[in-house]
Amino acid sequence: MLKRLDHVELIPSDFERSLDFYTRVLGGSLAQRYAVDVPGISEIAYIKLGDSAVELIRSPQAQAQARTGERIGYRLMAFEVGDMLQTLAALSAHGVTPSWGPLETPAFIRTEINDPDGNAIELREWRQRP
Repeated sequence: MLKRLDHVELIPSDFERSLDFYTRVLGGSLAQRYAVDVPGISEIAYIKLGDSAVELIRSPQAQAQARTGERIGYRLMAFEVGDMLQTLAALSAHGVTPSWGPLETPAFIRTEINDPDGNAIELREWRQRP
């Protein structure tokens, strides 16, 4: 069902400083950087690190979001799946339902579930990898 840990999402307190750290200091390559129109999020940077990635999320309202339950730093872990519908059916058999999504785009299908402690886990089926 799960293929590999695909990426880790971070909401840094200083987006540019973290971008510099993951690219210049750790040697990652910037695969994508783009603006988004999602509440509380203005920009995303996707940094390849070997066979994995870190996704940095610029959140101008990060401090306010932290008061509502969003976290500064670690946000979620993301697993790549081979077939989203098959994966969701298998999880449903165990009583696990999406907490968000699925969202379908030309590049991917994405949904989120929660572990027993409420930690977010993204599931992503890639159609086109960055």
